[in-house]
Amino acid sequence: MYCAGVLDLKILGFLDEGPLHGYELRRRINELGGPGSHLSEGALYPALARLEKAGMLTRTEAPGARGRARKVLTITTAGRERLHELLREPSESAIASMPSFLEHLAFLSHLPDAAARRAVLERHLDVLTAEPPAFFYDDGHPRRASQEEDPYRLGMIRVAGASRRAEIIWLREMLAAPAEAARPAAPGGATTTPEES
Repeated sequence: MYCAGVLDLKILGFLDEGPLHGYELRRRINELGGPGSHLSEGALYPALARLEKAGMLTRTEAPGARGRARKVLTITTAGRERLHELLREPSESAIASMPSFLEHLAFLSHLPDAAARRAVLERHLDVLTAEPPAFFYDDGHPRRASQEEDPYRLGMIRVAGASRRAEIIWLREMLAAPAEAARPAAPGGATTTPEES
């Protein structure tokens, strides 16, 4: 199940990279979600209709395979403004949850304001550097790895901890880099660092 804000971010983010057919857009959203991710047509097409009605995207016909016309989706100025708003002001769950933050991160370069991108990264770093999360509790107290006897739960704790530490290192590196290191690269306001170009 997709939350409207999360789905809007993915739709508008991919369309900000260029016009797409609905099938291709759905494929990209499913790929972003990783293995096991499935966005049905029944979830995507009503969202597209809602965004079109709100003036955030347009649909035009283009020649398709075997002579059949296909609908091409294009982001509008209003859609780009909404994308920037979603990127600039992520929900608390998007900041706190690693899977949600990774999906947000996939489009953060579309936000043209370097200070706004930095603020999003700082918010996420604040969450990660607060008290480490716990999966299991004993009488309301978090159980740490040193207290865990179940080898599978211990593996879960170790993997999550290693991922968290790697993410903190990456965030600190990004925040230490000069703002000028990013430059515009895509029509929708996406940026790349010099190493990526």
